[in-house]
Amino acid sequence: MSLMAELIYYCGTMDAGKSTLALQTAHNHESRGRTGIIFTSNDRAGAGILSSRLGLQKPAVEVSVDLNLHSHVRELVSNGVRVEFVICDEAQFYSPEHIEQLAQIVDGLGIDVYAFGILADFRTKLFPGSARLVE
Repeated sequence: MSLMAELIYYCGTMDAGKSTLALQTAHNHESRGRTGIIFTSNDRAGAGILSSRLGLQKPAVEVSVDLNLHSHVRELVSNGVRVEFVICDEAQFYSPEHIEQLAQIVDGLGIDVYAFGILADFRTKLFPGSARLVE
């Protein structure tokens, strides 16, 4: 029996500890010898960093409008880089197209994706990335 990869979305309010959980998830995988990639968008610490309010941080790939997440991961794998998990912080800021690319990573490459973000803004309007993740 083979296990299928999953796209899991952890959402919560501001200050709920989502980025801390993202860092902990990466740490737990890495402590088991697994390697992965971290994506983020508009982190409080600046571009290319996943940070928590606790002061922990880790390098990450900044998600820009023109970055194709699936192509990026596929290229790494094609070049012999082991990618066994993907962490996506601030996923509410990703475009619906980015979310589709995450689904392609799961379905096409068989890699688990863990996304973290805020579901809705202060008006209870879903963020575009979050809306696509929960559809």
